[in-house]
Order: sequence, then structure tokens, then C-alpha cells
Amino acid sequence: MNPLSSQISSPPDGGGVDFGVSSGRQLFGKVMTGLVFACVAIAIIPLASILFMVVANGLGGFSPAVFTELPPAAGMSGGGFRNAIVGTLVTCAIGAIISVPFGILTAIYTVEFSQGNWIAQFVRFCTNVLSGVPSIIAGLFAYGIVVLLTGGFSAVAGGTALSVLMLPTIIRTSEEGLKSVPKATRLAAVGIGATNFQTVTQIVLPAAMPFIATGVTLAIARAAGETAPLLFTCLFNQYDIKGPWEPTATLSVLIYNFAISPYKNQQQLAWVAALIIVVIILVISIIARIVSYRKVY
Repeated sequence: MNPLSSQISSPPDGGGVDFGVSSGRQLFGKVMTGLVFACVAIAIIPLASILFMVVANGLGGFSPAVFTELPPAAGMSGGGFRNAIVGTLVTCAIGAIISVPFGILTAIYTVEFSQGNWIAQFVRFCTNVLSGVPSIIAGLFAYGIVVLLTGGFSAVAGGTALSVLMLPTIIRTSEEGLKSVPKATRLAAVGIGATNFQTVTQIVLPAAMPFIATGVTLAIARAAGETAPLLFTCLFNQYDIKGPWEPTATLSVLIYNFAISPYKNQQQLAWVAALIIVVIILVISIIARIVSYRKVY
């Protein structure tokens, strides 16, 4: 008798063929499925615990005053951090203004014009190295080229440091977006008389824009929570920002300063600021997810 025939049985109704699976394989499949679910649960536990702590400790001190008032002096009650919210938005905006053009142009060169030569490979290698550089190194870099040259801490210096951290994410996502456009689209554009520049700017780049927008939003979400580079560049300011070349308060540095404060009111504001950052990152991530779901074609 053929051994294969023992694994094949006809269903009672006579329709089709049923390939039986041994009980050992079924047990192995169930064990591995349970192991996967257990690993997922273990990975979610730290995230859930962090979110629970931030919400539980920050929600109690949440009030409209945090958006309208300045940070309190040591030992004082009440107060808010409107200057830190504005400073965070300003530094992230400056970082995006610097990194987005460089990131997109770099991706366009490596995908559309370099055709896999050694320059493109070197650029990708540098991008990979840059993505692994600690954030404090980016802060020291911006301190050396902006703070020391201008003679003071500023939002521009902070934005420069954040742009270094944002650049690898923007380059990688932009490259993947450009690669996702079919080669036939480029050939069709060239076939009707379009130049390479026209093909890239008018056809390929708009088609890849959802991917690029996703990368930009994810890069901004990462930059919004950085602390170390801003300690070397923005420093801090108890008052409202007066200009991009002045020391600027940010949410992450405010959390650092108030978390180690001996005053309970400032510690409470640190928890509220942490909650605000989590909400900002969550909103940006949702926007990135929505943008990535857009139909390109």
C-alpha cells in the first residue's frame, strides 16, 4: 500500500480530497502559536505600563492652565508650559525645514540618477551609520557648528540637531517611495518626450509623496521626544520665545528639569508634559498611518 494513501481520506460526502495532518504537527502548531502570542504579550507589557503610568500621573494635573501659563518658579503652585509647547513646535519645524529638502534630494539622486554606482552605495552606507549615531552626538555636533559660532543657545541650534536625527528616516522612506513607482511609468514618460527631470518632478515624485509624507511625520514624531541634543543647543527658558536665536524651552527638557526637582508641583507638571508628548506622538503616528494608506495609483 502506498504510504501517501494513508494520509489521504475522502470526506463522507465524497467531495474533494482531505490531506490529514498528524496529531504531532497539530500540537506543534498550537504550541508555536501560543508562543508567538506570549511573545507579543511580553512585548506589549512595557508599552502598556508606560502608557498607564503617564496617563495615571499626568491626567490628574491636566488643566487648561498648562496651555496658557508659564512654568512656575521653584516652590510656587499652579503654572503651565505654553512656552515649552511653542518651543517644541518651533524646533521641530526648523529641523523639518532643514532635513526634508536634503533628505528628498538625496533619495532622488540615489534612486533616479546614480543607478547604483559607488557614490549611491557610499551615501546609503553613511545613512545607515547616521541612523545609529546616539542623539547626544547630534547635540554635540550642533553645539560645535551653531552654538559656538553664533555665541549662544537657540532654537536654530536645536533644530539643527534634530535635523541630523530626522535625516536618515526621511532618506530611507523617500527611497522606498521612489522605488515603489513602477519602471514602466518612467519609460512611458520618456516615451512621450519627457526629460528625466520632468519625469522625476512631475510623475515619480508626486506618486511617491504618500511614502515621503509618512517618513517626514515619523521623523518629526521621533524628534519631538528628544532631550539630550536639546540640552546642548536650546538649553531652556522660563519665558516665551522671542526669536529663533534665543534660548528656547521644549517639552522634553522641561520634563528633565522638573522631574529632578524637589517640588511636587513641578514634578506634577513633568508628568503632564510627558502626557502631552505622548499625545503629540500618537497623533503624528496616526496621521502617518492614514497617509500611508492612501492609494498611490
